[in-house]
Amino acid sequence: MAVTLTDAAANRVESFLANRGKGLGLRVGIKTTGCSGLAYVLEFVDELTDGDEVFESQGVKVIVDAKSLVYIDGTELDYTKEGLNEGFKFINPNQADECGCGESFTV
Repeated sequence: MAVTLTDAAANRVESFLANRGKGLGLRVGIKTTGCSGLAYVLEFVDELTDGDEVFESQGVKVIVDAKSLVYIDGTELDYTKEGLNEGFKFINPNQADECGCGESFTV
C-alpha cells in the first residue's frame, strides 16, 4: 500500500515547500508519546536516509521510515478547515483508538 494525500493536503504541502524554497517532500512518521502511545510526526525532508520509503501522491513525495510504515500503511493525509481551526487530519485504517484530546493513538 502507501501513504497518500488528498488534493487539499497536497496543495498545502506544496505551498509550504514553495515558501521554504527547498525540500524533497514531506516525511510522515510516528513517535512514542501521549496517553495512547503513538503520535503522528510531520516534517519536511531535504535528504533521504537509509530505510526511507518514498511514495508519490498528487505530485508530492511522501517519505516514510520503515518503522513508522508498519503503523501508518494505508493512511490518507487530509487538510481541513473547520471554523477557525485548520490542520492536517490522518485517516489511518490501522488506528484502533485515540486519546480524548486527539493527540495520540493506538493500533
